[in-house]
Amino acid sequence: MRDSSSYSAHRSGEQSLVVARDRPGGVDLDSFFGPVRVEWDHEAAMTPLGQLPFFIDFLKASGLFDALVADCPLRYRSPNAPAKRDVLGTAMLSMLAGHRRYAHIAALRCDAVLPELLGMKKMVSEDAIRRAFKAIDETEGAVWLRRHLLYCVEPLLAEPWILDVDTTIKPLYGHQEGATLGYNPKKPGRPSHCYHTSSMASTRLVLDVDVCPGDEHTSKHAAPSLWGMLDGLARDLWPALLRGDCGCGNEGMMRGAEARELPFLFKLRLTANVKRMIEKLSTTREWVDAGQGFEAKESEVRLTGWSRQRRVIVLRRRLRDAVGLALNDDGGAPQLAFVEIGEAAEMYEYSVLVTSLDEDTEAFGQLYRDRGDGENIFDEMKNQWGWGGYTTHDLARCRLAARLLALFYNWWNIFVRLADPSLHREAITSRPLFLSAIATRTRHARQTTIRVTSSHAEAKPAAKALAAVAAFLRGLARNAEQLTRLQTWRAILSRAFQAFLNGRLLRAPPRLAPS
Repeated sequence: MRDSSSYSAHRSGEQSLVVARDRPGGVDLDSFFGPVRVEWDHEAAMTPLGQLPFFIDFLKASGLFDALVADCPLRYRSPNAPAKRDVLGTAMLSMLAGHRRYAHIAALRCDAVLPELLGMKKMVSEDAIRRAFKAIDETEGAVWLRRHLLYCVEPLLAEPWILDVDTTIKPLYGHQEGATLGYNPKKPGRPSHCYHTSSMASTRLVLDVDVCPGDEHTSKHAAPSLWGMLDGLARDLWPALLRGDCGCGNEGMMRGAEARELPFLFKLRLTANVKRMIEKLSTTREWVDAGQGFEAKESEVRLTGWSRQRRVIVLRRRLRDAVGLALNDDGGAPQLAFVEIGEAAEMYEYSVLVTSLDEDTEAFGQLYRDRGDGENIFDEMKNQWGWGGYTTHDLARCRLAARLLALFYNWWNIFVRLADPSLHREAITSRPLFLSAIATRTRHARQTTIRVTSSHAEAKPAAKALAAVAAFLRGLARNAEQLTRLQTWRAILSRAFQAFLNGRLLRAPPRLAPS
């Protein structure tokens, strides 16, 4: 019998067997390339998020992370409790890495590079994060995170901007507080939470998010947070338009906007009275082109429950080819049938908008279609960030985690725009390009070196872009004595949102402009 540690001989026309032979410090293996040696280094300082030091440089230059830690309302009584910086740093690294559960934090516990760069003493456990979030008072935590969410975008609010409001549903599978049955289009009958979100159009930045029980999905439950946020803003920072879908097209939301003299654009549900109006307008002429195959016509209507007559825009688009219809003549299950539409036939799909905005009729088609970009925020936050997870039994911590995720999402997107201002890169592309890489840290002669190795196909262009960001931040640091923290942040946003600003510098609000 042959010894198991010996190599099998190579034979003509046969593949060599892979046999391992132990040697001190490593293992010798046979491969199709030839003999190789594998060794483990359990002492080396390394991280799988090797390009995150550039993001940490961004956080230090902008002062975002220090400010978040400084006014965090986390208070411990035990002297053995972890530091606030360690708690927030661990949560941020987990969320940036794409984790969706508290349990995933364990994957970062052995990172020996990033905690030190963030000024942390150590990574904390998932249980420590849960306990820390529970120790934060709900009201204080909401004020704290709303303040930092607003700070992210406040310099941009001096520009003409649109506020998009929308709602998304998060199905739940446990016995969480607020897990109630409500509107759930994907999984009817499944308990859920409802996320009411306010975002800044064209920038993909979140201004606020509120988590409510699943049966509180209507706009009346989102209105208190929305009006509270707007009423807390200086008037010169208010949006030029408030935009929402049919969930906002009701008397309460419209009266709230009108009382504040805030222009709005909402979609209406196709109720019986709205359908009668469409029927009257469909036979008239003088429809104007609204782009992308849509025609528009203006009218005025006062629906049941409305306090006044309001301007409405009816949009229609001619249907072509085959249309699927659900037939149910005998009372049984609906059957799918198709109707062929000929060239001479005229069948249209309709949608109706209600607005107080003084714009030409043909402009409203594209103005409302642009709202679809806000839906991409939900897709990204739920599928690529952590809105689909980080769930606890109590609703307070769910709200805290949702806002914290939105804040880190904003920070990361602004950083990525510094590297590539031409477009918004979702996390599914920006993480592999600007975050994921193997990095090792070495120290010699008081010099700390981080060597990054990325296997991304665009690793070289990414390295060039990150180096340009670092050079830009060094330039800001040289002028740090002349620039306040807010001026530094305005300079960062001016570079990050070049496309939004059409290449010009970000202007200050009238109340902040020099006299």
